[in-house]
Amino acid sequence: MSIHISSLIFHSFYLFAAISPRLPPATLSLPPEHLGICCQAQLVAQDSLNISPSEIIELEYLPSDSWRNPQLLRTIDAHSGPVDVLAFTADSQFLISGGSRNDAHLKVWWLETAKEVDSIRAHQTSITAMALSPDEKILATVGNDAGVNLWEWQKGHYTRTFLDHSSNILSLAITPDSNTLITGALDGIRLWDLKKQRPLYILNRFDNQTYSLAIHPGGSILASGHKFGTVKLWNLKTGTLLGSIPAHTGAPNQAPGRSNLSVSVLAYTPNGDILVSGGYDRTIRVWNQITGQLTYPPLRGHTGRIEAIAIHPNGEILASASRDGVRLWNLQTGELLALLRGHGDWVKSLAFSRDGQLLATGGFDQTITIWQVTPPEATESPLL
Repeated sequence: MSIHISSLIFHSFYLFAAISPRLPPATLSLPPEHLGICCQAQLVAQDSLNISPSEIIELEYLPSDSWRNPQLLRTIDAHSGPVDVLAFTADSQFLISGGSRNDAHLKVWWLETAKEVDSIRAHQTSITAMALSPDEKILATVGNDAGVNLWEWQKGHYTRTFLDHSSNILSLAITPDSNTLITGALDGIRLWDLKKQRPLYILNRFDNQTYSLAIHPGGSILASGHKFGTVKLWNLKTGTLLGSIPAHTGAPNQAPGRSNLSVSVLAYTPNGDILVSGGYDRTIRVWNQITGQLTYPPLRGHTGRIEAIAIHPNGEILASASRDGVRLWNLQTGELLALLRGHGDWVKSLAFSRDGQLLATGGFDQTITIWQVTPPEATESPLL
């Protein structure tokens, strides 16, 4: 688990563009094989929906009372700057954090003791995004230097840097097979081959300022969130744009033209049936990929832009972070379950442990909080 820099060798790569024809931007209609689901999807932006109880997905799971009263287990003084990124390892025993504002350190925390077990400076001033490959062989990090640093996580050393973006990279995603890294920046989206450590192609270099990324669990569809409130879906096998929707339309009570509509966060549920988007307009939108529409009206209540979202491994609970703390939502009904106020300022990052027992939150106040969100079953929580 130790991280050490063996060498710092920077490589520049030049990508070939793969720009493909677009579908009409207002709607999206996909054949079943494109989303790995049994129905066509047609996404339509709607601010309000009249949905009867019979139209809501039937619940097979009802959140227990523990969701309404999560237990704060630890508060960790983690960084000397805001904690912008978090990720649990697959065994739920370790937490990786990244700082910003001149604390661009990767830190590893052993959850049994909540103690730091390793630390390394990964970028010059900030770590703005991080992704751990599903096979846990590669950890990718980006900062404010337009480069992607790759770390051989299990072997514990730095390997190389991808350089091709001309502006800050804001988001990262790795495909479920751990073969492809995707980077989203103000100058577009790029794909990289992680096995051969080389570039693959560019998705729509121009007029494509990308703030967020999410990969469908099937591995063939990429969702990207953009500056002017649109969400685009891409076929990763062909590089073609499948369609786009005007997902975020602005915060309430803001004058037209003065709202920042950027789609700041995206996430799929583990089964791929739901895509969640959050924006600078302070709303969260839950898209049903089976019916192709919003599952219910936008979730409101946060007092600032949506900084982070995380979906519980069971696919039923959504955590969202903003200026006013962390909110837990019943993802299938839109019910607000709890409001967590473990930080004294903006909450910048979120992560659920793979076993579903813990929620980690990282704040502008330089701390990490660890919450028990579901009671331990066969095994005890590492912090109990």
